[in-house]
Amino acid sequence: MKIYPFEIPKPVAGALIVQVDRELIFFDKLHQHEEIQISLLVKGQGKLIIGDSVHSYSAGDLFVIDGKIPHLFQSTPSDEASHMISVFFTAKTFGTDFFAIPDLERTTSFFVKPNTGYKVSDDNLEAREILKKLPAEDKFSRFILFLRLLRSIAESPATMLTGFVNPKALSANEGKRLQDVLDYVMHHFDTDVKLKTVADLAFMTPNAFCRFFKQRTNKTFFQFLIELRIEHACQLLSANRDLSILEVAEKSGFGSISNFNRKFKGIKKMTPTEYVRH
Repeated sequence: MKIYPFEIPKPVAGALIVQVDRELIFFDKLHQHEEIQISLLVKGQGKLIIGDSVHSYSAGDLFVIDGKIPHLFQSTPSDEASHMISVFFTAKTFGTDFFAIPDLERTTSFFVKPNTGYKVSDDNLEAREILKKLPAEDKFSRFILFLRLLRSIAESPATMLTGFVNPKALSANEGKRLQDVLDYVMHHFDTDVKLKTVADLAFMTPNAFCRFFKQRTNKTFFQFLIELRIEHACQLLSANRDLSILEVAEKSGFGSISNFNRKFKGIKKMTPTEYVRH
């Protein structure tokens, strides 16, 4: 799947890649890379698209994204920079059989967890503290902390983010079409998005586009759009307690309050009112 293949900058010396992002907007193109990615959101909030799913993120969230899984972090507009610390590596970063040695058996289960993407339990404070320390450490100390990080995550409960299994490799042209559609939707989901509009962006007929999107994401375009709108509504409900449910529905792209309530409950298993009290 060639959706904006992304090269992780390799360090001049050393194998482990530690990256600190402090930006108003993260790299918000749907992309993939060979490396497994562990990312801690230190500051900021927004939406994470991973595989076929949309999720909200906020400060303190810790994610593991397997190699080659398409994803993007879209920051909520703010005057303050978002802050994320990430570690990139593969199972072969330190050698083909490195993680197979008996001494590292407590890290082994990290590599057999669901190989798509998951959120690490909020109760795992150890892993979060390790990630915060990594950028300031020397290479040797980073290596030791990294092994502790894998062990901590391996032994921690996790919440699956996606069941995405990519059924077909995309050409660079197909990946560009999908990216153009997602760019449009991410910036216009609160309006009346027309199927013909997004199909035109992909240079396809509406029927052909619907097949294309379903084959590449395992869900229909409008399923994806509704999930994106609901995640936006959740962010509004959490951050703007003064907004009424009707206002949240309208700001999230729903023209009908009854449809909003129905879709919200279908996805979140609770009503918007219950979500606010949750």
